[in-house]
Amino acid sequence: MSELTGRLSVFKTYKLYVGGKFPRSESGRVYEVTDSKGTWLANAPLASRKDARDAVVAARKAFGGWSGATAYNRGQILYRIAEMLEGRRDQFTAEVAAAEGLSKAKAAAQVDAAIDRWVWYAGWSDKVAQIAGGTNPVAGPYFNVSAPEPTGVVAVLAPQESSFLGLVSVIAPAIVTGNTVVVAAAENAPLPALSLAEVLATSDLPGGVVNILSGRTAELSAPLAAHQDVNALDLAGADEELAKDLETAAADNLKRVLRPAPVNWTADPGTARLLTFLETKTVWHPMGV
Repeated sequence: MSELTGRLSVFKTYKLYVGGKFPRSESGRVYEVTDSKGTWLANAPLASRKDARDAVVAARKAFGGWSGATAYNRGQILYRIAEMLEGRRDQFTAEVAAAEGLSKAKAAAQVDAAIDRWVWYAGWSDKVAQIAGGTNPVAGPYFNVSAPEPTGVVAVLAPQESSFLGLVSVIAPAIVTGNTVVVAAAENAPLPALSLAEVLATSDLPGGVVNILSGRTAELSAPLAAHQDVNALDLAGADEELAKDLETAAADNLKRVLRPAPVNWTADPGTARLLTFLETKTVWHPMGV
């Protein structure tokens, strides 16, 4: 209770983000989240295997509409996310500072970079086809055109060491090209991810395009890697041993897998992640005479 106002403190209740809604874990479990000094910050939902499966169902349901939207529209929505984050910059600066033990200035720099990254990927929405597709030369009276298409539902293990900038850097490139995602937030620093869900819910992004779970990375990743309706895995937040086990499980339905590698999340992201979760459709058509 505040001594000055006599008011009780109103603590934030963090929830999962699945299908555009904010459920608690079906298991009813929570776990303590602390800052870099061990001070309690909040209780976060400890998502279960069923929560992971529910998130996949939501992502699959949203895939048709999102992948069928125009690239221009997807770019507009990603830019809107950046707008909304700009308005809540102070909140995310405080959460990132607590999560990663950073000074306010360094945390603000991380948040600014994350906002800029949404804008950067928004700009790629209607341009990626120019670098991932085109007209192919063939020996015959045919048009031969290759065009990129989204892979489908992507399970993403968010980076453990970069709770916000790294998180944005793995979500944005997956969804801008029309994929939908199920994200396992950084295990020890999930609060910036759970707050990001509140921004996504108010930024015109259709429910189910991004689904965010908090909890034990190994517990959540196992059912996602084995799930027959997950098309790809981004293992950015997995250690080498876990990544090997997940890659083995993913082989059962030939998931596309992006293995973990050292990444400087503040550097120019390039187009690698943008192109990883795309398939190429090639169409032959006879030439008119």
